[in-house]
Amino acid sequence: MTATTDGSTGATLPSRAAAASDTTLDIPEAAGVPEAAARAARRATDFLLSRQDAEGWWKGDLETNVTMDAEDLLLRQFLGIQDEKTTQAAARFIRGEQRPDGTWATFWGGPGELSTTIEAYVALRLAGDAPDDPHMARASAWIRERGGIASSRVFTRIWLALFGWWKWEDLPEMPPELIWFPGWMPLNIYDFGCWARQTIVPLTIVSAKRPVRPAPFALDELHTDPANPNPPKPLAPPNTWDGAFQRLDKALRQLRRVVPRRVRKAAMNAAARWIIERQENDGCWGGIQPPAVYSVIALHLLGYDLEHPVLREGLASLDRFAVWREDGARMIEACQSPVWDTCLAAIALVDAGLPVDHPQLVKAADWLLGEEIVRPGDWAVKRPQLPPGGWAFEFHNDNYPDIDDTAEVSLALRRIRHHDPERVDRAIGRAVRWNLGMQSKNGAWGAFDVDNTSPFPNRLPFCDFGEVIDPPSADVTAHVVEMLAAEGLAHDPRTRRGIAWLLAEQEPNGAWFGRWGVNYIYGTGSVVPALTAAGLPGSHPAIRRAVAWLESVQNDDGGWGEDLRSYKHVKEWGGRGASTPSQTAWALMALLAAGEKDTEAVERGIQWLADTQREDGTWDEPYFTGTGFPWDFSINYHLYRQVFPLTALGRYLHGDPFERQLLARVTRPRPEEAKPVGSPLSEAKGS
Repeated sequence: MTATTDGSTGATLPSRAAAASDTTLDIPEAAGVPEAAARAARRATDFLLSRQDAEGWWKGDLETNVTMDAEDLLLRQFLGIQDEKTTQAAARFIRGEQRPDGTWATFWGGPGELSTTIEAYVALRLAGDAPDDPHMARASAWIRERGGIASSRVFTRIWLALFGWWKWEDLPEMPPELIWFPGWMPLNIYDFGCWARQTIVPLTIVSAKRPVRPAPFALDELHTDPANPNPPKPLAPPNTWDGAFQRLDKALRQLRRVVPRRVRKAAMNAAARWIIERQENDGCWGGIQPPAVYSVIALHLLGYDLEHPVLREGLASLDRFAVWREDGARMIEACQSPVWDTCLAAIALVDAGLPVDHPQLVKAADWLLGEEIVRPGDWAVKRPQLPPGGWAFEFHNDNYPDIDDTAEVSLALRRIRHHDPERVDRAIGRAVRWNLGMQSKNGAWGAFDVDNTSPFPNRLPFCDFGEVIDPPSADVTAHVVEMLAAEGLAHDPRTRRGIAWLLAEQEPNGAWFGRWGVNYIYGTGSVVPALTAAGLPGSHPAIRRAVAWLESVQNDDGGWGEDLRSYKHVKEWGGRGASTPSQTAWALMALLAAGEKDTEAVERGIQWLADTQREDGTWDEPYFTGTGFPWDFSINYHLYRQVFPLTALGRYLHGDPFERQLLARVTRPRPEEAKPVGSPLSEAKGS
């Protein structure tokens, strides 16, 4: 695939279809702020259209942190497939992300993080950087000051154990027999969120095998005391969760010694079958990098050679996560987001006034319709009778469609005048049925699973990095409520339960917590438009509290921003941070939905977007405003800086998209697929 350079990011992107020359927007003529908004919307529309792939999709770079790049080099070292070009390109990227104090952070402008710094340091040693080089010496000194390798997370120490830099005996047990735990039993693999179970299953094989490859060098400089790298720590009291699970880990260590070899082998083989059955058509697992990496290692340890089709395709899929930059650096994406980016881009373009039958919008709809998932996945373990229908986040991830993408794709498709409206109706009908079937007991929605709320997985000693369960969240629930309202189901009892849950989840200050975006601005920017779309008036007390909070955290420059530190320090950072295009847009989307168009807060926010836009229609956003795991894993979606500002500008210029959609749409019978026949859900459909 050829590549061109995205001048706004410095990253190489797939070749794009040229923007159509007849992209005249329906922009009202007005002076002042509306005129500035109209000009910004035109520029942003032209830029976004120019970035569409010839197949119809959009995809921006998905930037996380250098652990992706470091672990890629460690994998290549472990498998013996390293090459100089890749190694030096990765090292160039890692060096470029180092902070002046010698550390690496998990997000732009954030503090140094111990495990990230250790992994980056080891990767640079693999690339040939000497420990006494100034940048390396600063890093190792900082690592020792923070307790050395012994204080790092379990996943970092697993990578080091692969080369003998850490003892397997000093890591928590991860028995492969977990694969046999029935669904009713605590800590079965379906108690974990889908991203966690995909990672843990292969890691149980790695933990059981305990491989050690020859280390190319020692890492004594990363220990506080090389002679005693893992000093003993007292156990937590037995009447605490931590203490109980620490003692469970000790019991599992004893169990390891007595489990019959044939039983352990059978468990590992069962885990291997589980892994292979979930490999996607492109060779990856779940469309995300960590499960793919660990799955390749696990299967290799079980005797699969690198030319076996499963491993060959798995390794090839990992290469597709690489973004090669103009300076020769190579950045690894943890994931790729074409479905998410495409539906958000389509929503932005329509809301900005692009004709709903514009050829590029129709092409986007065609591509999205082709990405619909119509076969059962892992979600069916909890919902075996629910017919499939929905969308995933990535190019290939049929096992794990997600509720959030399904809602947003449906909202996007409803905005586009497609040449086959019945096909659109059927697809959205299946999506509505599937999302309704994935509603949790409390009336809300998680991202991938139903009622994935067990308190136990997060307590396990080896789950010390990020979220490992998938409870319902306000942002996902809001997007589903908005989709249901757009489908005429605002008064459906299931929708009302979702609304009731959202109202109960509002913070005392008027905001909502953001699970998948940073943070309270994202949550509030998602919930308010959903509530008003579902019929709550702008005068509702919950809406007024949200408006008051957003106005109270607006920056002096007119924009909004929120630092990722709000996940740890709410009082100091909640709704606070340098203004960013995406977060300013989220705040504006909420205020506009609440009927605040003519207020000073909205006009200042719109003016900030217009003033900070570049001549080519782009915005600059080095800050990370996406969330993988709150605080632990942060994301800079490079297309967020484009799609959300354009959406906000469009809604400022054209009004509420929900009302316009209802007025413009030709009334058609709702497809039968939306009715879960034979289910009690169908009885409430028409209410």
